[in-house]
Amino acid sequence: MKTEVLNKNKELILLKLVIGNFGNASAIDGSSVLIKPSGVDLSLISENDISEVEINSGKLLSGKSSSSDTPIHLELYRSFPQLGGITHTHSPYATAWAQTANSIPCLGTTHADYWRGEIPVTRPMTDQEISGDYEEETGKIIVETIKELCLDPLECPGILVMHHGPFTWGKTIEEAVKNAEALEYIAKLAWMTRQLNQSIPAISPSLHSRHFTRKHGPKSYYGQKD
Repeated sequence: MKTEVLNKNKELILLKLVIGNFGNASAIDGSSVLIKPSGVDLSLISENDISEVEINSGKLLSGKSSSSDTPIHLELYRSFPQLGGITHTHSPYATAWAQTANSIPCLGTTHADYWRGEIPVTRPMTDQEISGDYEEETGKIIVETIKELCLDPLECPGILVMHHGPFTWGKTIEEAVKNAEALEYIAKLAWMTRQLNQSIPAISPSLHSRHFTRKHGPKSYYGQKD
């Protein structure tokens, strides 16, 4: 599993969703979270360097010192046990939407294939939250936003943290990385669409629902069936 986590963190770079040492991907492994170590060059580490952190206590069990964003991941895993993988990137289009404090409206079926609604953005953090346990508080406002909007996190597999950037997740780390790639593509399409027509409305609820449910849920029929 540590090899998988190392490879998925490298994949974020190959997909051009992160630059330098930015970003991280994690996965659940029993009662532990496996995550990229803090500030490392991924080409210079092995799977044995991947950080293993106990999910409830946050204690480092093995590997190098964990990502500074580890408390965000832990908060999400504790709040949503259906999650098996999480990513955080600084992909340019999604981050631009986050920096403008705008959620991403569903303007077409590409978006509808992945998110049941718009891609939400969190509220701004308070000075007290920023000066306190900053990363843990960031995780809490993500959870707060999902719960306030009454969203199933698997039907809203990612969010924008205002002035910061995107987080995505899934049942597995593989799904989380795929959703990070999809989020960036959707963010780019939405920006291009609004450049061409600023007043274009969101797609109809019926078309949005049809495209989402044909890929997700008990009535899905897209793809091959066992």
